Amino acid sequence: MSDENDKDLPDEESSGLDADSLANEVAAGVTDAGEDEAGLADEWAAAMEEAGELDGDDDAIAAGADIRQVELDELHDEGKPSENNGIGPELDVILDIPVRISMEVGATQIPIRNLLQLNQGSVVELDRLAGEPLDVMVNGTLIAHGEVVMVNDKFGIRLTDVVSQSERIQRLR
Repeated sequence: MSDENDKDLPDEESSGLDADSLANEVAAGVTDAGEDEAGLADEWAAAMEEAGELDGDDDAIAAGADIRQVELDELHDEGKPSENNGIGPELDVILDIPVRISMEVGATQIPIRNLLQLNQGSVVELDRLAGEPLDVMVNGTLIAHGEVVMVNDKFGIRLTDVVSQSERIQRLR
């Protein structure tokens, strides 16, 4: 098999190539490639450092970075004190958002058949007794109980029991 390979390769003398000089050129190319890879690695390290992707000081030192301690000024709160009666500035932003408040007299469940048979004068029995307080709901969340009152010929509600903040938060979960 080596005889076949020898036929395909030109003779040194006929091609004018020196085996030693060819080996030296290949070795020099490998050395240059190694230097190029080291240079490329240095460029990557510099780019990663610039992007803030180096993990620690050891990586920065290995990349040849100049690390110096910098003295920073102390931060001071220069904001104006809140003048909204103890309500924090984070709540001040939401105070003008409108919410839906409703009073629930009672509820019941009926089959659709009975619902379709309702007409003027029909009576629907609710799950509350007469005189029992109404539920005061804000955006569907119970916040209080109260009783119906008349205010200048309009209905109103007098709150009799307000649900505590911790109970309201538990009901949201």
